[in-house]
Amino acid sequence: MNESELLHLLALLKIEGVGDIVAKKLINHCGSAEKVFHAKPDFLKNIDGVGAVLLKKLKDKSVLDIAQKEMQFIKDNAISCCSYLDENYPERLKHCIDGPLVLFSSGNINWNTRKVISIVGTRQVSAYGTDFCKKLIQDLAPLNPIIVSGFAYGVDIVAHQAAMDNNLQTIGVLAHGLNQVYPKTHKKYCAKMEKNGGFLTEFWSNSNPEKENFVKRNRIVAGISEATIVIESAEKGGSLITALIANDYNRDVFAVPGRTTDKYSQGCNNLIKTQRAHLLTSAADILYILNWELESKDENKGIQKQLFVSLDEIEQKIYNYLLQNGKTEIDIIALECDFPVFKISSFLINMELKGVIRPLPGKLFEAI
Repeated sequence: MNESELLHLLALLKIEGVGDIVAKKLINHCGSAEKVFHAKPDFLKNIDGVGAVLLKKLKDKSVLDIAQKEMQFIKDNAISCCSYLDENYPERLKHCIDGPLVLFSSGNINWNTRKVISIVGTRQVSAYGTDFCKKLIQDLAPLNPIIVSGFAYGVDIVAHQAAMDNNLQTIGVLAHGLNQVYPKTHKKYCAKMEKNGGFLTEFWSNSNPEKENFVKRNRIVAGISEATIVIESAEKGGSLITALIANDYNRDVFAVPGRTTDKYSQGCNNLIKTQRAHLLTSAADILYILNWELESKDENKGIQKQLFVSLDEIEQKIYNYLLQNGKTEIDIIALECDFPVFKISSFLINMELKGVIRPLPGKLFEAI
């Protein structure tokens, strides 16, 4: 994307009545953002959503001056930009009709992986939620996923920290421009995050963290990922909005169950009860639902079965059963091996890490 096209993309977004959806229609019809500003009204008036009022506003060239100021901020601060037509625009977000026209980013973000998950939840995260989040990311680390969250208090920052502790790329999706940090107390994490990951936003440098921005931000968090994980949530809250948006985008949603009396488990329990989320008890649940295969962080080297693998008594029992019976669902494994499902999941993922079993579509596992 050249400078002229970026300038006109930015200018287009500053025209009242032009949002991401209408802007895409205009660009698709004209061929580029720059051509939109030079197109004749008769050429534009047949586009759905473009009326006489909007046609008049498209003649206002003052928006180019506003866009030029933002362009200067982008240059001065080495901000990376991409439009929905660029190759480096997140692939899954391209398929969201209301995905941002332009994204601004800082750091070292590399989208060269299909394994991207968003982790969201309450700002009042409990010790249980914190421990679960850390353990989940630690167990997923061999798959080298990108961990996306909103850089807020609570579950968000726990997820970012756990990703950094496990040398995973992590991306904070912001509800404001890249000229500030919110909350300010999280500024201490920025440098480390930008070394392996960074920050992403659709908001300009003059945008503050207003309430409505967080709702808009949530669609990016949901749309950018293969799955959204809700660690803890009250009956209402931003993380539930993100989960419902993910449902609308036809993405998988996982929720961590909690006690019925816990305020910050009600949202997760309701998601599971209404079948809007898969029940999540361990990383193994993610592996078999998303059909992820374990691999090392070096994409060229898979985890190979060791010559002499040490299995404990339960793992050996599971392995012997799978070896004898072939592909089997997790519920049947638990039943035949006389062990609860919620506990057997952790044994299965440990056995995958040891390279003795592998997950298959349909919640199946088989011995290698």
